[in-house]
Amino acid sequence: MQIGKRALAEFIGTFWLVFGGCGSAVLAAAFPQVGIGLLGVSFAFGLTVLTMAYAIGHISGCHLNPAVTAGLVVAKRFPASEALHYMLAQVLGGITGAGVLYAIASGKAGFDVSGGFASNGYGLHSPGSYSMEAALVAEIVLTFMFLIIILGSTDKRAPAGFAPIAIGLGLTLIHLIGIPITNLSVNPARSTGPALFVGGWALEQLWLFWVAPILGAAFAGYTYPAVFGVGQEEIAAEPAKIRAATTH
Repeated sequence: MQIGKRALAEFIGTFWLVFGGCGSAVLAAAFPQVGIGLLGVSFAFGLTVLTMAYAIGHISGCHLNPAVTAGLVVAKRFPASEALHYMLAQVLGGITGAGVLYAIASGKAGFDVSGGFASNGYGLHSPGSYSMEAALVAEIVLTFMFLIIILGSTDKRAPAGFAPIAIGLGLTLIHLIGIPITNLSVNPARSTGPALFVGGWALEQLWLFWVAPILGAAFAGYTYPAVFGVGQEEIAAEPAKIRAATTH
């Protein structure tokens, strides 16, 4: 399939991740009496990935995340020549998702983006007041584990058809761990969208939520094949086969 159509699928999928995941945090997490809380927000992020993996996994691979794309390139599961197209589509999808969420959320009296708008942060802007160093370690480690889940569940030696479930639940789990630390990113596109609307501190701290996830993903992309073997042919030059083998 043409790269334009696959990039459009990534745009739509990342839109859904940011609108659905951040939307649950902004609109529903603390809703009076029936708020979904941290557990609900964690599941919302996991469900966005699970649903999109089945919806567009067969089209684009359903990366939805520049760090995932980078990790798959390092692991030789995705061609480097197409990475920029995917990353750009993901960031634009994340910004659009945040924009639609802002249009809805601002329709309520008293809404103010200074409350965070589900932005990621550290120090004074960490939900649990965690330091920059703690945030950096958490984002690297949690992204590393997320990519290990992706690479393992999409390995041809793994049971077929279950990868989206493992990946969706994996994202849920790392949100349960990471929300108190940084509001959990592991995804530069997810971080960029809300940060553009909050501005100020959110943009100043955005660097960490690009650097840490990409480092963690790249390390996983190197580690998995080095430790556990390739598990599939070297297919970096065959995008059609890559999309069939990679469902996230």
